[in-house]
Formats: sequence, C-alpha cells, structure tokens
Amino acid sequence: MKIALLARNPKLYSHKRLVQAAEERGHEMHIIDTLKVVINLAAHKPDMKYLGQNLVGFDAVIPRIGASITFYGTAVLRQFEVMGVYPLNESVAISRSRDKLRSLQLLARKGIGLPITAFAHTTTKPGEIIEMVGGAPVVIKLLEGTQGIGVVLGETEAAAESMIQAFGGLKANILVQEFIKEAGGTDIRCLVIGDKVVASMKRTGKEGDFRSNLHQGGSASMIKITPEERSTAVRAAKIMGLGVAGVDMLRANHGPVVMEVNSSPGLEGVEKASGIDVAGKIIEYIEKNAKPNKTKTRGKG
Repeated sequence: MKIALLARNPKLYSHKRLVQAAEERGHEMHIIDTLKVVINLAAHKPDMKYLGQNLVGFDAVIPRIGASITFYGTAVLRQFEVMGVYPLNESVAISRSRDKLRSLQLLARKGIGLPITAFAHTTTKPGEIIEMVGGAPVVIKLLEGTQGIGVVLGETEAAAESMIQAFGGLKANILVQEFIKEAGGTDIRCLVIGDKVVASMKRTGKEGDFRSNLHQGGSASMIKITPEERSTAVRAAKIMGLGVAGVDMLRANHGPVVMEVNSSPGLEGVEKASGIDVAGKIIEYIEKNAKPNKTKTRGKG
C-alpha cells in the first residue's frame, strides 16, 4: 500500500515508528508536512499538491495533526477523504475530539463516567461555579489547552476563585472540574485500536505536580487495567468515531472517569511502558480496513 503520514515533524518517535512499522510490512510511506499542502478546490476533480507534486495514488492516510493546526489539518484530511483515500481517523472525528466541551457532552450523553464538570465564560460569580462541581479543590482548564498547559489546581475556595477570575479576565472559555483526590496524581492512558485496548500505561506526575502528562515531566509505567476500564476506553473511542485513540482516565472511587480522548496519541510512552509494538498494530489495522471511499462522511461532515 501507499500510505500518507500527515505530520509536521518526521523526527518524532511516533512518526519514525509508524514509518518503520509500515516499511517492515512492505508498504510505501510518505511523510507530508500538513501545512505545505495546497488544496485545489476545482469542481469535478478534487486535487492537492505538495512541493509541486500531485498527491495521488494513496491507499490510506494517517493523520498526525497537532492541536495548533487542527483547522487546516482537518481541511487537508477532508480533501483526502473526498478523493476516496481511507483515513485512519476521519476529519469529523478529529474535530469532535479536539473540541473538549463537545467531546464531554457526547460522552456524558452516552453514559460514560466523567468528573463533575462546569463550563463557563462569564466568571463574575466564581463561587457558584465551584459549588456546582462540589467545592474546592477543583481543576481549572483552558478549553483550548493541550498537553497539560493551561491546567491549574485550585486547592482552596479562595485560590480557585482567584484563578477563575484571572482566566475570566483573559476572556477565555474554561472548564472547572472536581478534583479526583483518590487518583493520587496518576492517570491511565489506554491505546485503543478499533474495538480493542491494545496497550495501556500508568502516568504519574512529577513530585509536587498533580498533572500526569509526560510532556510536563511525568513518568510512565506498566499497569493492568480492569474490564470496566477496558470497556470504558473502547466505548469512549467509538463515541468519538476514532479508529485509533488514546483514552485518558482516572480511577475514582465510583469507577473510571474519562478526562480526554486523544486522536493523535503519542506512542513512545505506551510502547516503552507496555513493551507492545503499537505502531505495528496500527499498520495491521490499516491493512484490514483500508478500502477506497471507506469513510462515513466522504468529507461531507
């Protein structure tokens, strides 16, 4: 197969592993810098150019679209879909998962366990927002934040109110969530491919930091997940419409709660913690599923 990898940085571990796994299985992988693609919107024959060459003849596309370029990245992916190329994750599903509010609304509607969450823009009455999620301590997040950036812990009522007002002064949309104390500064990342959790890891924040993101200095280790956690991860990915997803959960006293569903999960932490060839399993999934025009929306969403 001829596979396109939409990625800005070919040197990242995840991208090098995907290329390696594809080539080991006899496939031809092309890394395409998403922002250098030019879309031709001419009628009747959709087309794209990359570095002066037409992007034709691809059987599948793996979108590794950074959060900062979601709009343009999904536009390029949508054009691949219109051209009949099979996407590992569809453009509509990526847009859905990147919208933190929309994704939480969809998960809640389907009964997925979530932390109690409030969404706000006007923050003139921060006490009401904090009370809505059960009181301090609370986690306050910028709606557009990624990789743990824009996430703070309001440990007391006064501190939380001050932080909420500060974000309000920036005219930012915020999420305020209950703090799951029993999680102990750790979370679980489940790597879902299709209808299976193929690998998982426990992420632990660095000392003094409640955030467990590896980008913020956290560490990863092997973990055995429960059947309920496995089922929750698979259901969350399916609700988002993602073929491959990283589902982040916390262990609360009342069961697993989903924090986020990531459409471009990093592979380094989970592969090293679990010892599982996740990149290879992604390519195997493409081999089984890639067919021309096999998308739910054909770029129409």
